[in-house]
Amino acid sequence: MEKTVAKALLEIQAVFLRPDEPFTWASGIKSPIYCDNRLILTSPQQRNVVENAIAETVKREYPEAEVLMGTSTAGIAHAAIAASILDMPMGYVRGSAKDHGRQNKIEGRLKAGQKVVVIEDLISTGGSVIDVVDALREVGAEVLGIVSIFTYGMQKGLDRLAAANVKNVSLTNLDAVAEAAAEIGYIKDEDVARLLKFRDNPSDESWITAK
Repeated sequence: MEKTVAKALLEIQAVFLRPDEPFTWASGIKSPIYCDNRLILTSPQQRNVVENAIAETVKREYPEAEVLMGTSTAGIAHAAIAASILDMPMGYVRGSAKDHGRQNKIEGRLKAGQKVVVIEDLISTGGSVIDVVDALREVGAEVLGIVSIFTYGMQKGLDRLAAANVKNVSLTNLDAVAEAAAEIGYIKDEDVARLLKFRDNPSDESWITAK
């Protein structure tokens, strides 16, 4: 599944790899990769691959799940489609509570004690998805874990998830994407090691000149 989803993301350029012309993140970190999973929604064939993989992962990893909750905003559509495949209820968690109406942070019907799986599109350092998990736990939900489409596999993210006692299962990851990209000639074989060096320590920019 990791390789299949990785190829699907590469096919629609939801993942860009530019080890020789790094992207700059908002934090200032130089990155050889940029991931835009919103493009999945506009590509029916790849969308079917990803959404069915999400549904299968929920069934396999979290068989007791009762509700899917998407992260705002990128996880909402994926949670909705997967919930439709699984015939399950879904909702989503806002980045912050509304300042009007009922001032909801969690949208959709959710009862205390219900078993929830969070659907996220991308995990880097893990901070935003842990905020979602915390919000759900605060209202009494039992968060079984997360299904994410892609993860960088950064140690900081892994440590944060472990500290928050949150299980995450990603459909694919940087390792699988790098391997698939080398296989189709998108990047050179030697670039794979550079990508993995970035993953291991994003603040160390020596991967840029490691050719």
